[in-house]
Amino acid sequence: MMKLSELLQPLRYNQQLATDPDVLGLEMDSRKVTPGTVFFCVKGHTVDGHDYALQAEKRGAVAIIAERELPVSIPVIVVNDSRRAMARLANHFYRYPTEKLRLIGVTGTNGKTTVTHLLEQIMRDAGSKTGLIGTMYTKIDDVKYETKNTTPESLTLQKIFDQMVKENVDTVMMEVSSHALHQGRVRGCDFDIAVFTNLTPDHLDYHDSLEAYMYAKGLLFAQLGNRYEGKVAVLNNDDPVSVEIARMTTADIITYGIKEKSDVIAKEIDVTATGTTFVLEAFGETVTVRMKLIGLFSVYNALAAAAAGLAAGIPLSSIQASLEKVKGVPGRFETVDASQDFTVIVDYAHTPDSLENVLKTARQFAKNRLTVVVGCGGDRDRTKRPVMGKIAATYADRAIFTSDNPRSEDPKQIINDMIGDLNEEQYEVI
Repeated sequence: MMKLSELLQPLRYNQQLATDPDVLGLEMDSRKVTPGTVFFCVKGHTVDGHDYALQAEKRGAVAIIAERELPVSIPVIVVNDSRRAMARLANHFYRYPTEKLRLIGVTGTNGKTTVTHLLEQIMRDAGSKTGLIGTMYTKIDDVKYETKNTTPESLTLQKIFDQMVKENVDTVMMEVSSHALHQGRVRGCDFDIAVFTNLTPDHLDYHDSLEAYMYAKGLLFAQLGNRYEGKVAVLNNDDPVSVEIARMTTADIITYGIKEKSDVIAKEIDVTATGTTFVLEAFGETVTVRMKLIGLFSVYNALAAAAAGLAAGIPLSSIQASLEKVKGVPGRFETVDASQDFTVIVDYAHTPDSLENVLKTARQFAKNRLTVVVGCGGDRDRTKRPVMGKIAATYADRAIFTSDNPRSEDPKQIINDMIGDLNEEQYEVI
């Protein structure tokens, strides 16, 4: 709780307030407003929060942050950018919680979920009490909470960080999406380590171009600030985008890779149907890692997590033991065993690159036929659909196209986009 005048300090708001009420909470959803709330009017893709100011007032809001004057009787603080103001004020309201946490952000097209889960294991084994924020859920120590977005809105995010501080969490792993970076959801978050996995075409319906998508990802590394000491950027040296991202940050840089010379590198890689073995070299030390995770992409994820662990001061021997302990991440090259006489693998692959990686890996140990069942989500980047369809038809013996989550689109149209210029004998539709 704080006074409205105190809440507004980061905005340098000097106008005289008729009243100075206690602020008990912050909201951008008028349905969640309760007495004592400050309501933020944010323009979304389909809804404009300014249209719900009266509803917020009726529900007990004590002030409104908006981009224009509104016909309400409570104070309206007009700002140039409601979303930017929301991030700043949320951070201030919750007393800058990320300054009390070691915050590790992971961004990239693929691998974010797996890398954060590997890091969670590494940090827990090293004695940390951890928090995790990502696609699957938010997790505080062992308790999981439902999550709406990969990276929540700034209000939700700062509230989560505040709860983590109160529950004595010391290290947080967070997936940071390009949408969140572009929309400023993580403004004010004090990242200590930022990890880049890779960049392949995705979300081009939102970012318009691969270059714009890259620069959105780069914001995480620019956001490490101008402090050299204590801030680390972990970059995939095998992805040429890392060269550009390195220019965006003043932080210390640790590189990882398989092909290019890197600080953290994997050699002698052996992928089987039951796991992956490789030699891990880092800063003059060498260990052999025998993971239960499968595939070359799993090696990249392990290298990213290992490099971040080293950046956090965790010994390589401890990192090795943690990587070997992880059995898998739900939905990430996850095997399904129902005593059937064939292998079933479920994977979240939703980009051309990730689908190709998964099928190439499965092909390495498929004894007979390889069947893929694949769909594309609705209201998302349409340009990747025919590419994914072609990859499925190319790498599998049998490609079955079906619905993923069509959202507001016609499922048949999504599948037609996937079919592209394929011949009828190259696929089935269910």
